[in-house]
Amino acid sequence: MKRLLSLLLIPLLLTASRTGQAQGKFMTKTGRVTFFSTSILEDIEARNTATAAVLDLAGGQLAFSVPVQEFVFKRTLMQEHFNENYMESNKYPKATFSGHFIGLDVAALNDPGTHSVKVEGDLTIHGVTHHLTVPATLELKNNQLAAFALFSVAPADYNIEIPLLVRENIAKIVSIRVGLTCDPVGGAAAPVTRSTSPN
Repeated sequence: MKRLLSLLLIPLLLTASRTGQAQGKFMTKTGRVTFFSTSILEDIEARNTATAAVLDLAGGQLAFSVPVQEFVFKRTLMQEHFNENYMESNKYPKATFSGHFIGLDVAALNDPGTHSVKVEGDLTIHGVTHHLTVPATLELKNNQLAAFALFSVAPADYNIEIPLLVRENIAKIVSIRVGLTCDPVGGAAAPVTRSTSPN
């Protein structure tokens, strides 16, 4: 099922503009992912607004793909080091996540405001995959689905080596924010009557 979910992302993005049958699915190609780390010497922040994501409310599943080279830093040199030395983005061009919602009450999305859920699945960064469970929020408004998550990762867990010379400049834990504003696939409104996600 995990392999199937990761394979779903590309076909959905390619066919979303010409199909109206995928009710309950929302997508974006301009999702926002930022990461932030702080240390004694320097704070590091980067933003990416080219994240592709598909969220299937009826099936309770989601997947997203983040092009690593699209992270933008304040300093060009920092961006070069990030891509060439740390993330090796030529070798590992994308970070991906595929998983499912926990505690998703699709019908409750009719109610105004944000709704808390959990997301469980596999996060792959730098060719290394770890299983995570993170809190998230969803809001269905004006026929768009807004999703937000905030969680932390340790670069060492994903075999990202920090050179000794700058090791004190890089935090051992990096905070990641995911913000998605998704449109219904094929322009269809989302059904809000059922969900098969695990509780």
